[in-house]
Amino acid sequence: MHVRAIALVLTACFATSAYAVTKVLQMPADSEQLRASPLPGYAKAQANCVACHSAEYMLYQPPTAPRAYWAAMVKRMKAVFKAPIADADMPVIVDYLVKTYGNEQSK
Repeated sequence: MHVRAIALVLTACFATSAYAVTKVLQMPADSEQLRASPLPGYAKAQANCVACHSAEYMLYQPPTAPRAYWAAMVKRMKAVFKAPIADADMPVIVDYLVKTYGNEQSK
């Protein structure tokens, strides 16, 4: 390699490393918690859902939302947002969500 080319490569390496900055984001404390439930999906939702977003997100969903809506939401979180939800956990999470926040709530 030509000496000038080596100098340019080294300069580029050092120049880009000077701009590397570590950022720390401080998220606000959650004002909402998942509604406690004896349903097995409650623990799964705590482990999977609120690891990525606030439990307040559930309150933004329509309380009349049917099971199919919640199933689509859980599937979307996994497929689109890459939530690390095991396929086996999806039905129990959906069951918890629809019975706690959707149209199968006991009132």
